[in-house]
Order: sequence, then structure tokens, then C-alpha cells
Amino acid sequence: MGLKIKSTAVVKVERPAYGGISIGRYGGKVVMIKGAVLPGETVEINIENEKRDYLTASAGKIMEPSPERTEPACRYFRSCGGCHYQHIPYDLQVRLKEEILRDCLRRLAKIETEISASVIAGNPWNYRLRGQFKISGNKTGFYRENSREVVDIDGCALMAKGINDYFRETKDKLKGFAVKEMHITRGDRLTVLIKVTERAVSGADLDKLASRFPDPAGLLIETADKKVFAYGGPFITLDLENLKYTVSPMSFFQSHWEMNRLLAGLIKEKIQPLKNKRILDLYAGAGNFSLPLAVDADVTAVEENPYAIEDGMRNLEINNIGNYRFIHASSESFHSKDEFDIILLDPPRPGLTNRTMNNVLALKPERIVYISCNPATFSRDLKKLTVKYDIESIRMIDFFPQTFHIESLAFLRLR
Repeated sequence: MGLKIKSTAVVKVERPAYGGISIGRYGGKVVMIKGAVLPGETVEINIENEKRDYLTASAGKIMEPSPERTEPACRYFRSCGGCHYQHIPYDLQVRLKEEILRDCLRRLAKIETEISASVIAGNPWNYRLRGQFKISGNKTGFYRENSREVVDIDGCALMAKGINDYFRETKDKLKGFAVKEMHITRGDRLTVLIKVTERAVSGADLDKLASRFPDPAGLLIETADKKVFAYGGPFITLDLENLKYTVSPMSFFQSHWEMNRLLAGLIKEKIQPLKNKRILDLYAGAGNFSLPLAVDADVTAVEENPYAIEDGMRNLEINNIGNYRFIHASSESFHSKDEFDIILLDPPRPGLTNRTMNNVLALKPERIVYISCNPATFSRDLKKLTVKYDIESIRMIDFFPQTFHIESLAFLRLR
């Protein structure tokens, strides 16, 4: 059946899919629907593309809304590309994400297994301790979905209060400077990272820009050629399993810190006993998941980002941890003749490369802990790992309420 592109149709939404997509059917084909819809709703869609086996479409008018639909809390919801699920009550968001994870495991890994209880935090709002705001012309905010157009905002419902307050105080002070991003991080204090579009910036201009920012504990300015200039203290401190965990603006960290603490505690609990165990932490960052384990175990942490390693070395020093070493390398290039009892894996969205996967399988640890931010690549990698490993448990970790993002956690044991 040939359909005219950009034509409209009315379909019933059947189920959710990863990426903020929902699935329906029209003309004997699957329809992948973008937009704020819910399973069970009847929706007018705008058909955008026709492939051999499916159609892509965007949601238009909701003809028959779900009784579970709720009013979005943020007035930027349909323009800003940051959130996707604000029209869905939070308990249903969790159930839909669990359904998506099960579907990915079933289709991509051919795994039929029970999903353990999801890890969720108390408040699904104002949870983020870092905001990465984009700047273009007189607009400061976040990108519109699938574009580089900045949506001007005066605050974000996902950001912690201190970040929103500082953002409102400073956003207009950037005018007249070639600034493209402002990152605000909150812990025991605030740090700010400013990214400018110019390569060569005079010291006087840097000082003038820095003077626009009232009293952050630390301010970094990064030029277009990646040179970094520091003003004040360069890091914040957070509590992690009774340890002091420091992180600088140039390092990644899990900005939903309440969830991060829950996950770190769960991992530590599930891989006991740790006494005299040898642990390899790939994609270690500043030691987020493995520092709490070094109280009892010996840890080797592999990390590519030099700023994260600098933070990690500071964390070792202030917590007086000796049985922990950082190796500056990518997970792909890391090779070891040592034996490890446990490997922690927390790869970026593309998952494990073939080379890293082969290295992990060759090391044959007794247990693997896999933390993932993409259920599709998570499922693909589990299919390879389960050739040699049994799955002890899988669960959904909701680091990003109100968005389509899904984190997953698997514990595996060598067969």
C-alpha cells in the first residue's frame, strides 16, 4: 500500500518503544509515532516517511485521550527537547520503562527473564545536580528536539533549586560574550563551566567574563581549542557511601545523586563478600561505583578522561584509600595478565565494542556487573555475555524521570 508522505491518519497507540517513540498500526504496517502519546490513546498522526516494513509519523491531535494522561508540570514541555514523559504519571513512567526493557531483552537478546524491582528515588522532580545550558544569540536554555535551535527558558523543573536560582541570576550576564554553553553543578557548593566559541581569548577578556559570575566556589572557562582557565575552587564534594566524592566541571558524574547513591549501595550489597576480592572497573570515571568497594577489595580502575582521573586521585587521597589504582587508558586499549574476580562495566550509549567484549570474556571474571544507559546495546551485549555467564538479576534504574532515558543493571555469574 503506497501512502502519500505527510498525509494524516488516525491510529490507536499500542505500546511504548525506546527513544520517546510509541507503536501503532496503519495500513497493515507498524507506525513509529513521535510525540507525547500514551498506550490506548486514539491519535491523529502526520505520516512523515514510509519504509518497506514500517511508517514514521508525528503525533497530532489526541482524539481519545487515556484516563491516565496528566498535565505537564513545565510550560516548555512541548518545545524543549529535554523531557518526553511529563504527560505520564510517574508510576506509569516506571512501568512503561520496564516494559521497554523487557521488550528489548526479548527481541534483541532472545532473553525471557523476570525483571527485579526497579530502583527509583523519592521525588521525580528537581533532582539534577548539573545543568548544561546552551546559548545562542539572546536565548539561553536547551535545544529543541532534533535541532540546534535553543529554546529560551527561565528554569528547568528537573534541576535542583540552587541551579535554577543561579541560572536565573546569571543568564543575562552572558550577553556580549561569545559563549555557547554554561554548565552549573551543585554539591556542597556551586561550580560553573563556561564554554566560549573563540580560540584565542585575552586574559583581560577572560577576567571580564569571570567577573560577571557572582560567588561560585569555582569557575572554569574553556576556549574553543580546549584550553581551560580556572578561577576559584575547581570541584564540589558529595557524600557517597560514607566517603567524600569530589567531581570537577570537566568530569562526568551521575547528576541524579540520590539515585546514584542508591545504585552504588545496591551494587556493594549484591557482590558481597568483597574481602580480598580483585575488582576491575572499566569506564571508571572518578571511581563512582568502585570507590565504596575499596574498603574491602583491591580495585583497578581504567579511565580515559584525564580530568576524571585527577578527581579520582583526589578522592583516594582525601578518603585515605590505598588499595586502588587508576590506569589512564581506554577500555579497548587496556590489557592485563592479572586475574580479576569481578568486573564493573558502565559503558557509554554505544555499549561495549567488540574488542572490549573480547577482552572481558578472555579475563573470565567470576562475576560481572553491567550498568547501561541504552537498553538496546545492553540487550545486544547481554546476548554475547550469556554465552559464558548466567544472569543473576536484571533491573531498571530510573536515573532520568520525565525523560525516555532508561538505565539498566545486570549481575552475571560465570557458568
